[in-house]
Amino acid sequence: MAKIVFEEVTKTFPTKDKKNKEQCTALDGIDLEIEAGEFVVVVGPSGCGKSTLLDLLGGLSRPTSGRILLDGKPITGPGLDRGIVFQQYALLPWRTALGNVEFGLEATGVPRRARKSRAREFLELVGLTGFEDRHPHELSGGMRQRVAIAVPLGLLIGWYRPVAVLLGPLLEVFRNTAALALLPVFVLLLGIGETSKVSIVVYACVWPVLLNTISAVGNADPTLVGLARSMDLSTPRLFQKVILPSSVPAVFTGIRLAGAVSILVLVAAEMIGAKAGLGYLINASQYNFAIPQMYAGIVTISAIGVAFNQLLVTVERRLSTWRVPA
Repeated sequence: MAKIVFEEVTKTFPTKDKKNKEQCTALDGIDLEIEAGEFVVVVGPSGCGKSTLLDLLGGLSRPTSGRILLDGKPITGPGLDRGIVFQQYALLPWRTALGNVEFGLEATGVPRRARKSRAREFLELVGLTGFEDRHPHELSGGMRQRVAIAVPLGLLIGWYRPVAVLLGPLLEVFRNTAALALLPVFVLLLGIGETSKVSIVVYACVWPVLLNTISAVGNADPTLVGLARSMDLSTPRLFQKVILPSSVPAVFTGIRLAGAVSILVLVAAEMIGAKAGLGYLINASQYNFAIPQMYAGIVTISAIGVAFNQLLVTVERRLSTWRVPA
């Protein structure tokens, strides 16, 4: 029996036109047999279904009808017995060339020392010896494609859509409710003092971080997600190896926004519902015409804001050294 067999494979996609419920047919009744060791090239004009055919073979999608066999067994999903080189450069930007090639070996559970050795062999095979520690943005287009070829050789809200649909309206309600508008509620429930002050600041800070994280996870590069799925990574490992690292810049943007909001809300809360703090000092100094103390409080708040932001920027740079310099 042939190594790969397509039997009456058809693949259709729904159209975006809601009024027209007809399906778009990408592949229709494909029959194909490929023998072991045979080299096959699929040629055709743009939009004829070449990529769809390869996606089906890789297990990244399923045929509408028909079946695909590999060694006599139906293909039901991605697997490590197939390697895929994507049209785009499917390289993890936070990993070096060596780390990208190791990625597939990690998925198969190869020990660290052994996979480094084998990854170097694969890079040597494609002529990239000496470029092991370069990040993708430091490689030429041809070098990136060679790494992408070496990768298969080397072998919850934003992510889980139903949860996003369920919680989306609730998140929008709270996101658009200004924290300071709820200050009287916090004071009423928790009293005047540190507890209400800390609570209102935490409430205000949650939303920039939460919404940026949801956006980052939901908009993860589909090519990189497809790369991980083609290696049959479990959902937890997919998050660990791809989703979380790619989300770092957006998450830190949310944290920096939250830092600015926290200082604003803290000062306002101290002015309205506290008996101590910089906000209280500024307010009291204004009423008592203690101008030097008032300006001292303002300058101190500015200095704290700048220092806190700089600290976050430093941490972000350390965690995302792979990013292309602006």
